[in-house]
Amino acid sequence: MDPRAQDVLLCDLCETDPLQYCCEHCDINLCTNCVSKHLSDSSKKHKIAPYHLHRKFTPKFSKCLKHADKDCELYCESCHIPVCTTCISSGKHKGHDMSDILKKLGSKKQLIQKDLEELEKKIYPRYTEISSAVQTEKAEVQTNYGKLATIADQQGEVWHREVTAIVNKRKADIVETKTKHLSLLDKQADEITHRMTEINQVILEMKNILDNNDISLTSTYKSRNDEFNKLPPTIKVTLPSLSTPTINTETLNEMFGLLSSLSVTTVEPLLDEPQLTAAIDTGYDRLYSVSCLCEDQVWTRGDNETMKLLNLQSELLTSIQTKSGRRPEDIAVTRDGDLVYTDTSNNTVNLIKNKKIRTVIRLQGWRPLFVCCTADNNLLVTMDSDDGEQCKVVRYSGSTETQSIQFDDQGRPLYKSGGYIIKYISENKNLDICVADFEASAVVVVNQSGKLRFRYTGHPSNTKQSFKPFGITTDSQSHILTADRYNHRIHILDQDGQFLRYIHCDLHAPWGLCVDIRDNLFVAECHTAKVKKIQYL
Repeated sequence: MDPRAQDVLLCDLCETDPLQYCCEHCDINLCTNCVSKHLSDSSKKHKIAPYHLHRKFTPKFSKCLKHADKDCELYCESCHIPVCTTCISSGKHKGHDMSDILKKLGSKKQLIQKDLEELEKKIYPRYTEISSAVQTEKAEVQTNYGKLATIADQQGEVWHREVTAIVNKRKADIVETKTKHLSLLDKQADEITHRMTEINQVILEMKNILDNNDISLTSTYKSRNDEFNKLPPTIKVTLPSLSTPTINTETLNEMFGLLSSLSVTTVEPLLDEPQLTAAIDTGYDRLYSVSCLCEDQVWTRGDNETMKLLNLQSELLTSIQTKSGRRPEDIAVTRDGDLVYTDTSNNTVNLIKNKKIRTVIRLQGWRPLFVCCTADNNLLVTMDSDDGEQCKVVRYSGSTETQSIQFDDQGRPLYKSGGYIIKYISENKNLDICVADFEASAVVVVNQSGKLRFRYTGHPSNTKQSFKPFGITTDSQSHILTADRYNHRIHILDQDGQFLRYIHCDLHAPWGLCVDIRDNLFVAECHTAKVKKIQYL
């Protein structure tokens, strides 16, 4: 037997695995695998418990560091050390709170037991899940990178075929051009050969005249030298060339297709128990919207014409009144840190910069409702028609309308009109546009081009009130968070609309929502008029 295992207590049944449990009625120690086997004997009554809770032990008192022959039977709560009776009598711990060392040991063991159960039942299983997910992802990575390599090979084969086709075409062109060239030279050669034949014939005739002294032949002779002196034209054909331009490797790489860079995103897990970290008193009778300027400063709007900038200590830093003197419908902070508000009393969207208000959008026939700022510093505005029959989302770049989102692919309205017009809006990190459509009892999410991705109509768990979303916001993980006012909680969804969990944190009538750059959630409670800061990642 391995000497390292001599102190390991083994299961009484299999005598192989370390014991983890004991049956109090049968007085037998069991490993995890043998528990079910032991319980299968229904003729006896059983009570299974963790072994370490019920095993008997003899306490081993530690020896006092000051008095070597004394056991430390007490614990000094002030000094946080075990002490002996001689230490107490010496007066060094006069006035200190003392407790029995065994009681202290018992409370410590309870704490250890609690930690142990949390580690075994909650923390370690989560690590196991994460580890399993990483292994699964590694396998997927191997497969997906193999697919990328296959795509590269396939692209190479396509290019090879195209290059081979081009080379064959060029070679065919060369053969055709050579044939034309040779044909021209053959024609010229035939003409010269014919002329040379004629000259040879004339030479023979001239020699015959000279040899015969025939007056008749001599008198009829006509010179053709002038004719033959006119040499036939020479055809000069320039040999064609094949251009071989220098290959631009960078351009070639781009034409072949580039591998995108590796994108690494840290995924922060959700806390089991979200933590309330701050509560801000806003001073309103009713509070409706909150928008983060930075980690410790938020803009708020409530039931009057004043918008307030507050810090986490509830201190008023700035307050601004609307130009119309009426209550703003919604507020948002731009990427530059300026405040935007909508005003339904005059159908305007207004920008506040350096405490000066400038109207950037003025609508005709429509009322601006809720607003958010996008990643590229555009504005998204939900609005309804003056007659209350239509609703839409409009994107603005400055004062210019660049996109209108109103209908799905079948021409049906994306957003429900009429009734209680609450349609908070937020843009996700994947550029989806998320609207909390109160009247439709749904979160409506469309992609950047306005195509419907999904509708979330609440989680099918038991609720006192039906799901009616109010505020909405998104975080760096592309989570979608929406306020379920009537059930006093926040729903967290993933970017595809799958429910992840609730946030409660003793919320009362949560209304407006926002997150800061560190993904802290700020919740505007309507009736308490408090802004609550919550850590949930």
